[in-house]
Amino acid sequence: MSQQNVTLRPVQDGDLDAFFAQLRDPQAASLAGEVFEDPNDRQGFDAHWRHLRADESVHVRTIEIAEQGGARVVGHIRERTVSDEHRVSFWIERACWGRGITTQALGQFLHEITVRPMIARVPRHNKPAVVVLRRNGFHHVGEESGYDAARGRVVDELVLRHA
Repeated sequence: MSQQNVTLRPVQDGDLDAFFAQLRDPQAASLAGEVFEDPNDRQGFDAHWRHLRADESVHVRTIEIAEQGGARVVGHIRERTVSDEHRVSFWIERACWGRGITTQALGQFLHEITVRPMIARVPRHNKPAVVVLRRNGFHHVGEESGYDAARGRVVDELVLRHA
């Protein structure tokens, strides 16, 4: 795994086009813990991001990598409180998988956002996300199953914790 020049920064309006395109990748969506019921619904997507960005309790950052000619938006990472848990989640475009970018971004994010414990809930079949979390000090603390209305099926999740 080579080192990449990974930067986290506040989300800007122009980032949303990249996020929307990333969300619509069916292979990436199949690994995600949270998905939109209709990934082609740009209005719903924009409303979701307006809500996230307006909520002062949500910490969300754009993930960029340096490339020739400038920086490129490759994903996002966030922490928000859900049911009294500080939950972290991340999304990285598929072209960047396996390059260490997500591992670096999560490490930077954990340094910046210091609320603990932080919880990650990951679909059992998303083994790469579990690797990223473990490399950043998360430990397996449980397993849960729940109905996912957007997918129309039960999803088995692994629960990991960072103290």
